[in-house]
Formats: sequence, structure tokens, C-alpha cells
Amino acid sequence: MLLVRTLKEIGDLDNRAMAAAQRRLDSLIKPPGSLGILEEIVVQLAGITGEPYPAVGKKVVIIMAGDHGVVEEGVSIAPQEVTAEMLPAFMAGVAGIGVLAKHAGARIVVVDVGVASPIDFPGLLQKKVRAGTANIARGPAMTKEEAVTALEVGIQVAQEEIERGAGLLATGDMGIGNTTPSSAILAAIGGYTAQEVVGRGTLVNDRVLQIKVRAIEKALEINKPDCRDGLDVLAKVGGLEIAGLAGVILGAAARRVPVLIDGFITTAAALAACQMQPKARQYIIASHLSGEQGHRLMLDELKLTPVVNLNMRLGEGTGAALTMHIIEAATRVIREMASFDEAGVSDLDEDKIWS
Repeated sequence: MLLVRTLKEIGDLDNRAMAAAQRRLDSLIKPPGSLGILEEIVVQLAGITGEPYPAVGKKVVIIMAGDHGVVEEGVSIAPQEVTAEMLPAFMAGVAGIGVLAKHAGARIVVVDVGVASPIDFPGLLQKKVRAGTANIARGPAMTKEEAVTALEVGIQVAQEEIERGAGLLATGDMGIGNTTPSSAILAAIGGYTAQEVVGRGTLVNDRVLQIKVRAIEKALEINKPDCRDGLDVLAKVGGLEIAGLAGVILGAAARRVPVLIDGFITTAAALAACQMQPKARQYIIASHLSGEQGHRLMLDELKLTPVVNLNMRLGEGTGAALTMHIIEAATRVIREMASFDEAGVSDLDEDKIWS
């Protein structure tokens, strides 16, 4: 099975490459550590790729799209049809992710893994597992077999893009109502109450917020997801696009390629992926801190530090695409900045030089 094989292929970071990268960074004409997270990123990239002086290759944003039966509960004010209607705008470059991906020099791949309505347009990857999940407030989102299929869709798409030369992947999502299953995933894996994890999502008022809380409470009560089993959590309270994104993360990690997570939805996918294979966390870069309430809790669970905090909450992969510029900047530091010896700058008394 592709999923089992992929989980076994995910190994540890290359400590020798990381040590070499750190030595080079410490030799550059700056106080050690003064470039902060940029230096942490480049050391992580060295460990992922095995290259002491890593470079960013082709950049790709993979957007998984799926619908959610839980919208029947009234958890979203947006109609479910919006999921399908947004996808052509992604490809046309006129949505937020289209603009920011183009600015980053990244190609967009849009995958229908579970959109409720039939949809077809040039460039869309048709990988539909089923037409949306079932209502998690009344039963499991999908079968375990369907969750595995969705995970394997993500693995396949990621690895196909890597074979085409992608050296940096970013994850994006589209699915009306998907903050509800994402909140349920966080509650299940982190042991939180529904009230602690639920945010407003898109333009949700107080009444709808309470509907979301109750829907998640019912989902956890009825389905009883096993917090130790990421696959069980995905199948019982997750989403098809969330499972697909978890597969993207696992597929990238197995091929030793860095993967940027975006906001609340893609981080829920990362939680599930890392529950299935904890080593996958080493290959993830958290792009930003979302304005969604539970996102900080998710990042704390994963022990990941967001690169930026811009109070973004659009999703689609927008924060991940924006952060691609910073990832590339980190690699340019180690590859283009001079050392003290190379620049003819004395490093014997750094306190005086930099005071």
C-alpha cells in the first residue's frame, strides 16, 4: 500500500549537512544568530535536502478541494456551491492565491479530491474520492478506506510534482465549512473542548458560532475518534481535502522536500500527518499564524514556530505562497553572503565590531 510504504520512507534529517550549514552561517559577516528564523530555516533545509548550502528549486502550491456534509448543521453562512465556483478563479490567477503564487514564481496545482458538485475545467486534477464527506455531527465523515485513498491522492500529487522538479511545496485548501472538521481534528488530537478550538471561520456571527461548537461536540461524542490514530481521526471527523493535504505532507517528507503549511486547515492536515508519522514534522515549515482562534494551539501541538504573523485568515495557501519569498531569502544568505575571511573583515573582537 502506498500510504504504508510512504510512512516507512520518512527518515530523520541529515545532521552532517545541518552542522555544515550552521558552521557556514556562523562564519558570515554578522553576529552569530543575528538573522534569527532565517538561519533556522536554512539549517532545517540543509537537514531536509542533505545539502549544506541548500537552494530553492521550482515552487508549487498544491490546493486540495473538498466539501463537507456538516454544512447541513448551519456551520457556515456561505453556500456549499462556492467551493466549486472558486476553483476556476484559482487557476485563472484572479483569486488571492493566484496573485500571491504568481508573485512568488510558483505554479498552482488544483485537485478535486471531494467537491460535492461535478466540476471540470482545463488544468483541474480530477481525483474525486467521493462527492463530499458525510455529516460528522451524525456519523463518520468517511470510511477508513476512503481516508486512505484521499491520503494517497495527496502523496501521488506531491511526488509527481517533485519528479517534475519541485523543490519547495506549499499546501492550500478550498472547502466551505472546513474550519469545523479542522477544529474537530484539533480537539480530538489535542484533547481540547470544542469551545477551546472553535473560531468564527468566514464571517460567522455568535449564533452560527454556537452551532459550530455544538456540531463539533456531537461529532466527538458520536464518532469517538482515537487521538493516537491520525487515520482514524481523519476518517471520523476530518475532510477529504484535509486528508489529501496530509498526504501531500507525507509524500514530500518521504522524498526529502520541504513543505510549507498555510493556516488552520492545512495545519489540521499536518496534525493528522504527524500523528501517523511523527518524523514528518521535521519537513514542515509553518508559514504564518492565522487569525483563526485554534491555529496557535495547533502550532503548539506540532512545536512549530510561524515565520510571519500578518493576521491573515483567507486560506487557499496564501500565507504559504507569501512565505516562499522568505524561504528563498534564507537560502540566498548562506549561498551569497561572505564570510569574515572572504570579506577581509576581522572577527577577533565581534563585540566591538557590532556594538
